[in-house]
Amino acid sequence: MKDKSKEIAPADLVEMDFLEKVMVRLPQDVDVLEALGDLYTRVGRYEDGLEVDRKLTQLEPDDMTIWYNLACSLAVLNRRGPALQALRRAVDLGYSDHEWMSRDQDLDSLREDREFKTLLKGLANPVTKSTRDF
Repeated sequence: MKDKSKEIAPADLVEMDFLEKVMVRLPQDVDVLEALGDLYTRVGRYEDGLEVDRKLTQLEPDDMTIWYNLACSLAVLNRRGPALQALRRAVDLGYSDHEWMSRDQDLDSLREDREFKTLLKGLANPVTKSTRDF
């Protein structure tokens, strides 16, 4: 799937220009990258958003939200295998928002996949670890 060509609001263009200039000066600033990646996705520049998400996973490899966002970017681009792998990583790192994941439209391309259903079911019925006193 290619980026959707749609009209980008003037305010979004100004924000994008600003964030891109800041990113040139601060290429490893996680907050700037997150804002830019979100903006790219919001305006339909999915490939650019994916590139930012990949960079973020390198900068913050243990951040469950960054991995979840990477899964969303991949799923929107219909890259199901890598999307499921990133989603599994997010869950392994502690992502647990069953409610959001069950309705997040970015994940629509994964809805019928068995692994996605298993992940979602696992979030709905988490296994609690018991501790024993010896």
